[in-house]
Amino acid sequence: MDTTPQNALFHTLSAEQVASLLEVDLRDGLSDQQVAQRSAIYGANELREKRRTTLAEKFIAQFKDAMILILLAAAVIAGAIGEISDTVVILIIVILNATIGLIQEYRAERAVDALKRMTEPEARIRRGGHLQSIPSTQLVPGDVVSIEAGNVVTADLRLFEVADCELDEAALTGESFTVTKQEEQLDDAELPVGDRSNMAFKGTNVTRGRALGVVVATGHQTELGKIADLLKTSGTVLTPLQHRLERFGGKLAVAILIIAAVVFFAGLARGEEVMLMLLTAISLAVAAIPEALPAAVTISLAMGAQKMGKHNALMRRLPTVESLGSVTYICSDKTGTLTSNRMRVERIDADGTSINSLSEIDIGSEPWQWLGRLLALSTDVTLDEHDEPLGDPTEVALYLGALDGGIRKHDIETDFPRIAELAFDTSRRAMTTLHTIGDEVVAFTKGAPEAVIPCCTKQLHSTGDEAIDQQEILQQAEEMATEGYRVLALAMRRFPHLPDCITQECIETELVLLGLVGLIDPPRTEVPAAISACKTAGINPVMITGDHPATASAIARRLDIASDIEVMKGSDIAALSEEEFADRVEEISVYARVSPEQKIAIVKALQKHGEFVAMTGDGVNDAPALKRATIGIGMGKKGADVAREASDMVLLDDNFATIVHAVSEGRRIFDNIRKFIKYTMTSNAGEVWVLFLAPFIGLPLPLLPVQILWINLVTDGLPGLALSAEHREKGIMSRPPRRPEETIFSHGMWQHVVWVGLFIAALSLGAQAWAFHGGSDNWQTIVFTVLTFSQLMHVLAIRSEQESLFSIGLFSNPALIGAILLTVSLQMMIIYVPFFNEIFHTSPLSAHDLLLCMLLPLVVFVAVEMEKYAVRQGWIYN
Repeated sequence: MDTTPQNALFHTLSAEQVASLLEVDLRDGLSDQQVAQRSAIYGANELREKRRTTLAEKFIAQFKDAMILILLAAAVIAGAIGEISDTVVILIIVILNATIGLIQEYRAERAVDALKRMTEPEARIRRGGHLQSIPSTQLVPGDVVSIEAGNVVTADLRLFEVADCELDEAALTGESFTVTKQEEQLDDAELPVGDRSNMAFKGTNVTRGRALGVVVATGHQTELGKIADLLKTSGTVLTPLQHRLERFGGKLAVAILIIAAVVFFAGLARGEEVMLMLLTAISLAVAAIPEALPAAVTISLAMGAQKMGKHNALMRRLPTVESLGSVTYICSDKTGTLTSNRMRVERIDADGTSINSLSEIDIGSEPWQWLGRLLALSTDVTLDEHDEPLGDPTEVALYLGALDGGIRKHDIETDFPRIAELAFDTSRRAMTTLHTIGDEVVAFTKGAPEAVIPCCTKQLHSTGDEAIDQQEILQQAEEMATEGYRVLALAMRRFPHLPDCITQECIETELVLLGLVGLIDPPRTEVPAAISACKTAGINPVMITGDHPATASAIARRLDIASDIEVMKGSDIAALSEEEFADRVEEISVYARVSPEQKIAIVKALQKHGEFVAMTGDGVNDAPALKRATIGIGMGKKGADVAREASDMVLLDDNFATIVHAVSEGRRIFDNIRKFIKYTMTSNAGEVWVLFLAPFIGLPLPLLPVQILWINLVTDGLPGLALSAEHREKGIMSRPPRRPEETIFSHGMWQHVVWVGLFIAALSLGAQAWAFHGGSDNWQTIVFTVLTFSQLMHVLAIRSEQESLFSIGLFSNPALIGAILLTVSLQMMIIYVPFFNEIFHTSPLSAHDLLLCMLLPLVVFVAVEMEKYAVRQGWIYN
């Protein structure tokens, strides 16, 4: 191309000039060769984030923590005074710690990137004469793009074909009113972006109509790209839990530094070497300050979000994973989410009988045979390449109703060809098709009961034509409607030959009624169980629909949404003041004839009561309600791009049961984060108490700096991370939602951290006192090993908040068992391999001493199991 697209004022050019400049055929689009060339020139259609740090930079960043820098300085000093082995070991442990931190950061980054790729919008384009959908990042200048209501525009377009198209450009221009688009060229080269009515810009939303446009700019060359620096946010957005942990970590760091200072000066007072006590105090601070907690939370949330994505719940924002456990209301659309979004014939009343399907009856007898033929022939259904029916949902339902009775339209229509028809008309609310059947012509009529039944003079029974009681049939149809069915009346009339006039007056009179059919969009089979799970979990399910109140009530009864169903209509909401509606909102579980604007009113009213509201939506107008909800849930199949962009979570299968599964999974993830924090904090508390209390009870320094760092690296790290793989707690969906203001240390965690930390310290110091006063040379190895194994017993005991390990199964978390076995093996290596004896200042233990080190920590396991028994009995932590 002679002129780069970015240098042209496309709104001043005609469509033909734009096509010529971009060397594209607007009918066929770009060729594959052109796409490859332009991809190489312009790159991906994305707003690139600031340059990512390399792995080397990430690795170096691991050493920027103040405590690590102090530890490195101490290691250098140790080397300077001749303690080379301590220096080497400290450096090795610090490097290993940095490597683990790098791996965790890399995994978290990859997990978040995977989520971003999953939420990448698609573009509908024309290439090589074929329509196709591609990831929007693959768009190049010259691509011909189709946009319609609900789409987000993914590149700057010069529109060349417009059909009643309006765009919301507020994201770009701040203009609150939608902008009507047209295709004619504009003369003013200086027009501001907001007045370029023949352009569609990246990041704006199509609110009405459709249009075709050609891509004129991608990525940073778009108008949005030019102001991308204003849209960027600095740093990573932390979840509320991470914010709380950071604040807690800061306060804890101050306390630990004070304790480390006390340990340092207490050691000096007892005559210990300055360098030894300096390293000990620094090592204690490094081990006890949980600086990695926020990163661990990120990994847990990101990996959990990936797992949810595999189960059709796509998390667009990490805080959503955390928030799921606090949801108290799920406000769900009916069609397609609670129901199957596929109309079905579920009731047929004919010949004085009511059945659910033609498969229940002898289809060869009258009136059933005629009724089955009508269902099959009086539709305009076609079949796709997989023999799946295509067409109007009602007609597809009738076609499938005939198929239930073994009557296939395409098998019988050659014998009974359609020769004429009276198309559906909203004024008469009926349609008729005429078919040749043998030597006669038969008219099949279907439509609203109030339109068809008055035209009937008889009713077909197994005994033949009989008189009809029109009022009785109409009453029967009304009763079916109150049960939520969409009711159609089916009738026929025989003619000796094709009538001369094909009109309503000639054809749709003196009809013979065959029966009534009731159609309904039935609930998804898995939804009733999901609704029940919601109620058990303390979550209130609410159904919101634009359908008729009778339909809403019928579906709500089938789903058992509420024991006493009161349907509130949108007009009822409009008639109430905000305060009046807020007073009643918690009493209502079903809303009908509700507009998208009234969805916002429902969310606001519930939030006034402090409720955590999840709201589903699929349309363009649902976006404000999705943004207002605590958790906005978009639809992956039928949802508009705008709704998905406004949501925190996307249902890839549009299924209500997926929301409930996501809530359960969110609770599991949060539980496992609590377990990780409980384990880490308790382990750190045990180490702190051991080092802090030893001088005050007349014992020498229990642990050396390298031993403290080893415990922090191996014992705290490997088993703790494996806790994220724990399965759901028993009864996880039987407890009430977590209150948003509830701290991570609620439900007895603080008490547990303090008393179990002290208990582990007491066992370790007891073992030290026994060995030291007994004259054993191995006393330091004993206390080192008892502390290590006590922490392993602790991690086994806290795998469940309440259930016994024997109840959940010892081997139900293979990752944890593997981590424990690896930690034990490494500890044995340190105790019995001479090379490591020298490095870690350990010595081989006798069989008797090793047995003591293994049996004593079992007391920790028993003590925590007793604590859980007391919790199960309701004696503590209520």
